[in-house]
Amino acid sequence: MPHHTELLDRITVSAGHCGGRPCIRGLRIRVSDVLALLSAGADLEEILEDYPYLEEADVRACLKYASLQADHAILVAA
Repeated sequence: MPHHTELLDRITVSAGHCGGRPCIRGLRIRVSDVLALLSAGADLEEILEDYPYLEEADVRACLKYASLQADHAILVAA
């Protein structure tokens, strides 16, 4: 199982690619696309079948990326 740093290496961001949104390994599938599939109820096997160029580690990388993005402190003005 890849270390989380190796997983995050699968996520790429390029200004000229998918509008600068995070993608998987430079492919034209965004992290948000995979997260949307998962939130709609698709399971890992279904995603990998529908997108044969993806790997299990790609899906796990999307989840890891999302978990890190959600772990930001929220500052509220008092």
